[in-house]
Amino acid sequence: MLFPFETDVAVPLYLAPMAGVSESPFRRICRRFGADVVVTEFLSAEGIRRENAATMDKLRFGADERPIGVQIFGADPDAMAAAAALVTDVFAPEFIDINFGCPVKKVVKRNGGSGCLKDPSLVTSVIKAVAASTHLPVTVKIRSGWSEEMRDPVGIALRCQDAGARALALHPRTRAQMYTGAARWTEIAAVADALEIPVIGNGDIRTPSDVVRMHRETGCDAVMVARGSFGQPWMFTQARAMLDGLPVPPDPGVAERFAIALDHARMAQDFEADPRGAAIEFRKHLGWYVKGLPGSAELRRRLHAVESLGEVEGIFGDYLSGHGDFAAMPDRLSELETVKA
Repeated sequence: MLFPFETDVAVPLYLAPMAGVSESPFRRICRRFGADVVVTEFLSAEGIRRENAATMDKLRFGADERPIGVQIFGADPDAMAAAAALVTDVFAPEFIDINFGCPVKKVVKRNGGSGCLKDPSLVTSVIKAVAASTHLPVTVKIRSGWSEEMRDPVGIALRCQDAGARALALHPRTRAQMYTGAARWTEIAAVADALEIPVIGNGDIRTPSDVVRMHRETGCDAVMVARGSFGQPWMFTQARAMLDGLPVPPDPGVAERFAIALDHARMAQDFEADPRGAAIEFRKHLGWYVKGLPGSAELRRRLHAVESLGEVEGIFGDYLSGHGDFAAMPDRLSELETVKA
């Protein structure tokens, strides 16, 4: 299945659009480790067309992030069209993605995100309006429906295709489910079988082997990784190796993991105008990078209080050398090897 933008692999690996996470630095680090396609965090069409400063700032991206899609949300077809036109003219991503999947209350209360799924005709109107406003390919991300009673992933997907969507990502849960229960991968398979456009599978991808299993079980054309990428961008490298039948690189050791985290932190610091604000915002990523390490509770406690990149370097140094608050603990590296064994 051909994608409406250039990719050089048979089964592209997507980094999912995630609010507060899929900022440019995280997209760049994931691209470096093998994500084939990235998407911005979802952005309000109203904020874009009114050129809200905070919203416009989130539209920034670098050449090393391409191919990239800008994801927009809203329930007003005219506003969505205006936002898509502005994004096309000013930022020129590879594609425009429409969010019909976000389950967050503040979004759906205005019928945005998965709220649009309550009104199939609105879904059609939004896609047609956006497609008419841009020469770029228009793609969509959907859930399986608003509620169990309205669950109809194939019907929704066919409607999106008929309205002009050039690729479709499915998270096979309803809005009512939020993130509970298991994602129904059989619905991804049904949609992939029904559509003539590429289908991207999404949901419950936690490990590289999950990527391979989803592709094999559903026949999807690409796999979208969301929370499974938190603190382990190298999972894209590992998943690609598995898909290609090549030796799978091991997880990085502790020192290498810290080096990756610091590189990511420097990107974040360079991207943001306020170094202290960047460090505070980056705390969540630090927590994910150290998850599962011996003594991680104390490590996270210290990292969640940092206000500068220098503090992060010092804490990592103490951990690796067994100094400071970690002096009374067993050697970090040898303990980790014991745990892995």
